[in-house]
Amino acid sequence: GKEAVRVLEKDSYDLVLMDIQMPEMDGYEATRIIRNPESLVRNHRIPIIALTANTMKGDREKCLAAGMDDYVGKPIKPEELVQAIEKLLLD
Repeated sequence: GKEAVRVLEKDSYDLVLMDIQMPEMDGYEATRIIRNPESLVRNHRIPIIALTANTMKGDREKCLAAGMDDYVGKPIKPEELVQAIEKLLLD
């Protein structure tokens, strides 16, 4: 999470695939920083897709409430990930 924020402060990307459970800064906190207009991130509206093993009831909603645009549970099904990316980048 911390590394994602640092990289997004320096470079532009089309999309973020955000894990939720990471050392130092989890995906929820990283997303809140990315979305914060006062942060140094270059694009606060960059599409963010949660990729997580957290697949219990309510986890999807928690990711979306944190500011992520979509959610793909692990184990990842390639067709689900492709659909999520296409929805965000091609629509």
